[in-house]
Amino acid sequence: MRKLLASALALVMIAALCGYGFWTQQRPEGHYLSDLRIELALNHGVPGEHGNLLGVEPLLYPGDYQNLQRLHRKLAAYLEQARAQGLVNPRTVVVLPEHIGTWLWARGEKSELYQVTQSREAQQWLELSNPLRYGLAVLGADGDDWRADAHLRMKAEQMAADYQQLFGGLAKEFGVTLVAGSIVLPEPYVKQGVLHTGRGPLFNSSVVFAGDGSLLGQPQRQQYPDSEMRRYVHDGRQHPLQVVQTPAGRLGILVGSDSWYPENHQQLTEQAVQLIANPAFLSGKGSWQAPWRGNRHQDASAGLALQRGEVSEQAAWQRLTEVAGTDISSMSVFMRGQFWEQGSDGQGFARQSGALLAAPPSPSARLLNVWL
Repeated sequence: MRKLLASALALVMIAALCGYGFWTQQRPEGHYLSDLRIELALNHGVPGEHGNLLGVEPLLYPGDYQNLQRLHRKLAAYLEQARAQGLVNPRTVVVLPEHIGTWLWARGEKSELYQVTQSREAQQWLELSNPLRYGLAVLGADGDDWRADAHLRMKAEQMAADYQQLFGGLAKEFGVTLVAGSIVLPEPYVKQGVLHTGRGPLFNSSVVFAGDGSLLGQPQRQQYPDSEMRRYVHDGRQHPLQVVQTPAGRLGILVGSDSWYPENHQQLTEQAVQLIANPAFLSGKGSWQAPWRGNRHQDASAGLALQRGEVSEQAAWQRLTEVAGTDISSMSVFMRGQFWEQGSDGQGFARQSGALLAAPPSPSARLLNVWL
């Protein structure tokens, strides 16, 4: 009798495990409606032979990341509207916001992950749906926040492939140079034209795609991760800032708060930079007018011209991103939208010939254009 009960219990456990394994593989997709409108908030200068900097501030939500087709449809619709207004040509440099690639960790998950209202619930669905991958990622996790590290590490290879397919494809489709915001990956590098991931710590990096969809240079790692990310993202100061040649001029990238530090601007100036792209992200609704948070965990922040809380986020970003060289044009763009309870804020702006170019605030998706 005991053997019979033990056998029955074993069969029940095997059936439960098989059922759970089958459940984790199911990824049904429902219908999803997305707003594809975007407004032209800033259009400075006149068209010429030197090209333009085109910032895109998309309005994104978790459902946009359920599959690549949805995300491509929205971003392509934005760029198509820009092209219809004459803002896209072979010398256009498109700048997307920070972390637009990081959210690719949510691609291909169960529909419940996109429907919950709290990020902790979304993380639980991610872990329950990927038990083996998550468990292995936890073993290799690094940093103070091992859970956040594991969430990104477990899907890193897929994220890198999706990132290159999506943004390289958009660059080729529209024939533009595209600064693909940023993505958090472990030890990213480019080899033989392909973006790869390593086994080391996580870095917040930006990649540039040429008009034929190919990669330009190596991933530009963020030098000074901000206070919210330093628990699991490492600084990239062992990999100096680089400048790549584009049809519009020599381009450098300052990821997020890297644009605050004069030494970063000096590095790019010494490499004869002409254009600076600044993909940015500011968490929290209404934070653009709130006191500036600064970056108190970075020793270098003590030498900044402003101190934490002294001015608003808007004033700090606009003042600290000022470049000494008047012949350098720059574009700062912010992510907008809502990811579960986590809102975002920030209004993109540009600089040209030393002048600040900003548009009236707006909650919608925005295009910012500066003719060079």
